[in-house]
Amino acid sequence: MTIKTFSLGGDLTINRLGFGAMRLAMGTFDGPARAPETGIAVLRRAVELGVNHIDTAGFYGRGEVWANELIRTALAPYRDDLVIATKVGPLLRPDGVPSGQATPDRLRGLVESDLRSLGLDRLDLVYLRVGGTTGPGGESIAERFAVLAELRAEGLIRHLGVSNVDAAQLAEARAIAPVAAVQNQHADDPGLLAECEGAGIAYVPYFPLGGGGDPLDTERLGKVAARLGATAAQVQIASLLAASPSMLLIPGTGSLDHLEENLAAADLVLGDEDLSALRG
Repeated sequence: MTIKTFSLGGDLTINRLGFGAMRLAMGTFDGPARAPETGIAVLRRAVELGVNHIDTAGFYGRGEVWANELIRTALAPYRDDLVIATKVGPLLRPDGVPSGQATPDRLRGLVESDLRSLGLDRLDLVYLRVGGTTGPGGESIAERFAVLAELRAEGLIRHLGVSNVDAAQLAEARAIAPVAAVQNQHADDPGLLAECEGAGIAYVPYFPLGGGGDPLDTERLGKVAARLGATAAQVQIASLLAASPSMLLIPGTGSLDHLEENLAAADLVLGDEDLSALRG
């Protein structure tokens, strides 16, 4: 497949269409665990199809099934070109749902836990995930981000990112250490996207196919999809890739069929008429 690339942090070339691991272990945070064999098969097929950027987190899991362990089982020893990104910040409630935020003194332990569960000596990319399910803004991230910057200086982390942040929080982080990626819910934040593009920072919407209360505009997408012989999801992926060379996508799934459908969108070319119709 023809998947365009991005230079993450200036030294890691990754395909712009990657894979999000959240749905490997469970369909939703409060749903039942999925069969680990399926997740392992999905991961191996993703890499076969050209994925070399996998986004995960230590809090992606349910019961005995956890995304990081599935990744290690499926893919270790890892290919040299495989980039694994993870997130730290949220803490798990007793019911397994992420809630609350880790204080600065707990962040090192979360990073070390991800290193152990993934079987790595250094993490390629670690995001500080800020806040809960609400939108970004309203709090300082300096103290927590400084902890991750120290771990980067020690060699435990290669690149740093921030997640669920606004422009002020991004500026706060960049004043402390280089930021390689921003992972926010929305793909349609033109100001923040433009800032990332100008600075060579990746912009990674974490619900590229809808979710978190933002369903896809299936009617508009469906019209373009029908004309191209594609699916609405494929048109959504192609349109986001066309929006900016800094846009990275991490659609996640626990289904082999959905995986292949999503990755086939890398070959879908949208013309000016299609993009105009999608913008409305």
